[in-house]
Amino acid sequence: MRHRLKKTHTQWLRYQRTELKDTLSQAKISLQLSLLALLFALMASGVILLFRLLLIWINTYTETSELDFTEIIDDWRVLLPLIGSILIWLVARMGSKRYRRMGIAYVLHRIKLHHGKLPLQSAPSQFFQALFALVTNFSVGREGPVIHLGAVTASVLAEKFKLPDNSVRIMCASGIAAGIAATFNTPLAAVIFVFEVILREYKVHYFFPIILAAICGAVSSQLVFGNIHEYEQIGVIHIPLSQYPVLAISGVLLGCVAALFNFSLLKVTATGQHWPLLNRVLLAGVITTIVGIFLPESLGSGELAIEQAISEHPSILFLIALLIGKIIATIAAIGLGIPGGIIGPIFGIGALLGAILALASAAIFPSVASYIGLYTIIGMTAIMGVCLSAPLAALVALLEMTNNPSIILPAMFVSIPAFLIAHQGFKSKSLFLQQLEIMGLGYKVSPLELGLQKRGVRALMDKRLVIVKDDDELLLEVLKRAAGRSVLVRNAQGQMEMLQLEMQLHDHESSLTRHPIEGLPDTATLNEVYGILSRDRRGEVYVYQDKSDNIVGVISWASLQQEIRSGQV
Repeated sequence: MRHRLKKTHTQWLRYQRTELKDTLSQAKISLQLSLLALLFALMASGVILLFRLLLIWINTYTETSELDFTEIIDDWRVLLPLIGSILIWLVARMGSKRYRRMGIAYVLHRIKLHHGKLPLQSAPSQFFQALFALVTNFSVGREGPVIHLGAVTASVLAEKFKLPDNSVRIMCASGIAAGIAATFNTPLAAVIFVFEVILREYKVHYFFPIILAAICGAVSSQLVFGNIHEYEQIGVIHIPLSQYPVLAISGVLLGCVAALFNFSLLKVTATGQHWPLLNRVLLAGVITTIVGIFLPESLGSGELAIEQAISEHPSILFLIALLIGKIIATIAAIGLGIPGGIIGPIFGIGALLGAILALASAAIFPSVASYIGLYTIIGMTAIMGVCLSAPLAALVALLEMTNNPSIILPAMFVSIPAFLIAHQGFKSKSLFLQQLEIMGLGYKVSPLELGLQKRGVRALMDKRLVIVKDDDELLLEVLKRAAGRSVLVRNAQGQMEMLQLEMQLHDHESSLTRHPIEGLPDTATLNEVYGILSRDRRGEVYVYQDKSDNIVGVISWASLQQEIRSGQV
């Protein structure tokens, strides 16, 4: 009796799992997909919070935010970047070369061409290398590692659950949203960033899982750190319309600097990518150390630069020097392969630029002096929007981080000339896409392939099939009685073949033919089916569950073509 109950329970679980796969294979809104995204977001948020807490704990000992350029020559912390470069190299040496690629550009590549599947082995290297880069004062941001870690956590869990590949991409995107929201307490910006930068498309069935994941990340962050808005302390005063011509000129200048920054960073990246890893990280450490000796406020993620930009009576010459130091330190770190994000440093660069433009404008128009805080935020918004080709994500991020809607109209007004001058005048593109081109990693997918990737094979496969033994005397009879069902047979070599009746023109009789067909797991998407069948533009593939001999369906070229013409993909 107990054995029978156990068997019944196992069959019920297998049935539920099959039903779940059938549901997730559809490119439709589903409760199951949203609940899975929430579950995976909890796991991803936990990893990100652990990373943040460990970073805060180590910073209590290094106290890099207390560095002062008048005393730094005698301070051992001046050597932190050199120590960090050695630690980063050691961690990289302990891991395999196959898993050295990391960061936002790499995640974008995996989402576009590999359904968002990231190797788990890349996570430890990303975790510890980024941790060492941040605590040793390199000019890198937190968002790079948290995006990678959030994506890895969600995609690995999705594969463990054996979800269809079209769902793995959504889970990966949800993990990224949870990571960003858990780091910056910006749930809406996390959602916009995923759609605008990572997925680069909008589908309604993506929306609910991703927004649930972002909510989960933000709530997790608030439970641990409180409801903190990082830039709420920046004084933003509503600016009158009479100041908007000055804002337009500022937008043009910001676009020029952003384009120059992108060009310089990509030039260093292209030059240094062929150098040995040790040489690259040591050079980055030396340059960062030299910059830190003279301008320690230009190091770190960007918080110190922002503090100087919004200080009570900043010197324009000091801010210009700090801006140059911040740009050099950021290009050295990111361009030479120090693991970390770019958004934190460009926030610092944007804040300094905004403050400099405000002070310069105040020399001609004294009334501008009271709007330095607003110019600082506008500079951050414009630089991020131009460098990453993500103006909306930049605007929403700063809106949430300042908790002040007064920035919306002036930030939008400045972002337009900045974006146009950079992208039309200087032909600047998204920094992440250009990094992928330099690294030789693909990201371009045709609209047809993109549509086929959104549906799993279980959404189209024909479950009506017959599998028979290889007995020539019975095959023809079985095929005649199949009543329209596909008939498969395994030949002596163990390969699956499809049986068909074909009419002979010379005697008007039918004859039995058999041709080999390839198999795909039931987690595959229709894009893999298209890749196999489009070679001859005919034939079939069989779909198996768990093991290759457990065949659950068949997809023909005719049914795939019909699906494509129907407009469902």
